[in-house]
Amino acid sequence: MSDEEKIRVLIVDDIAETRENIRKLLQFENDFEVVAAARNGREGIDLAKETKPDVILMDINMPDIDGISATETIRQNLPFTQIIILTVQEDPNYMRRAMLAGARDFLTKPPAVDEMTSAIRRAGRIAQEERTKARAIFPGQPMGGLTGPLSFPVFQTGKVIAVYGPKGGVGSTTVAVNLAIALHKEESPAILVDGDMEYGDVAVFMNLQVKNSIADLAPRADELDPEIIQEVAILHPQTGMKIIAAPARPEFSESVSGDQFGKVLDYLRNLYAYVIIDCSSALSDVTLSAFDAADLILLITTQEIPAIKDARLFLDLLTALKIPKDRVLFVMNKFDKRIGITPEKISESFKQEIRVVLPLEEKVVLPSINRGVPFVMGDKSKAITRGIFSLTESIRKKLTPVEERNGGETPVSVRFGKR
Repeated sequence: MSDEEKIRVLIVDDIAETRENIRKLLQFENDFEVVAAARNGREGIDLAKETKPDVILMDINMPDIDGISATETIRQNLPFTQIIILTVQEDPNYMRRAMLAGARDFLTKPPAVDEMTSAIRRAGRIAQEERTKARAIFPGQPMGGLTGPLSFPVFQTGKVIAVYGPKGGVGSTTVAVNLAIALHKEESPAILVDGDMEYGDVAVFMNLQVKNSIADLAPRADELDPEIIQEVAILHPQTGMKIIAAPARPEFSESVSGDQFGKVLDYLRNLYAYVIIDCSSALSDVTLSAFDAADLILLITTQEIPAIKDARLFLDLLTALKIPKDRVLFVMNKFDKRIGITPEKISESFKQEIRVVLPLEEKVVLPSINRGVPFVMGDKSKAITRGIFSLTESIRKKLTPVEERNGGETPVSVRFGKR
């Protein structure tokens, strides 16, 4: 077997005898290569970035950085590396925390040799398959992990963004789909969730066939794990982004409760840097759960009087919903400069600034919808495309603590807003 085909393994354990015993056991397996051994969590993170292994055997109890925290950091930087947690404690809570952090498997120390090697092979195959798929989607791009500084911070938990238009027809789905693709990066992946349980169109906008949907996740909301998400989420092959589609038929909408939807969103924020929700205009339990989970709500309006009226009603409703206004980013879509209703006039009237204006560009938007090819994947010089990328920058600034924007250090647990 060639070196390229071997499963590359990193051992992280603060006990030298354990590291050496595992290394000796694995050296008898022809399909394994132990690339390094780390003495603590911090060294494990550094060696993981340096060696980019397929699999990491991670001790859970270490003096500097525990295995769960190290797992979370590594998975954020090396999305294809699979981590197997090793611990002397058979505690279900540890297992749950490890899986939420992104661990692939959980073994009790000392593990049986056959059990450990089987777990490494399973995880190794997954790592190599995911890296191969990504190379096919992004030919020529580095797939081992980060190769340079991030353009914006990585948080301990991802950010949830609800895209909401109280008036139907204002282009919320168009904004949500193109925004998600613009935000999605290898080092900070995004997932797009269709929050319209009856007539969601996210899959149609991306020319995807719906095999599974949020209705398949809802009944398992209390037992989610990365594999369940992997089974249900649909891959958009052109971008590598995942979506969770709406139920295939309107009558299935009642199978998803607001409580279940909220639990799914809270779990997804542990796996993705950005969770974007295309919300229904109806204030259903599902939509309200999206608002409750959201770090930021994009309020979408247009220059049409009914849309403006409904936006005002929603802003007035924020107090009753216990949502602070600083968690709302007001956006005007389909702006036509020939119409006298300007963003400035609405901002002044509502005492809520319209932060981003997206121009009316029907010759770009309508064909992209009909073809199922989001316009941000095309000509970057188009005004509407530039508008979406301007929106992404506004979102990043809104969600980034001031200390980090000024170059200071901010704990990774800092979040935008309170719930």
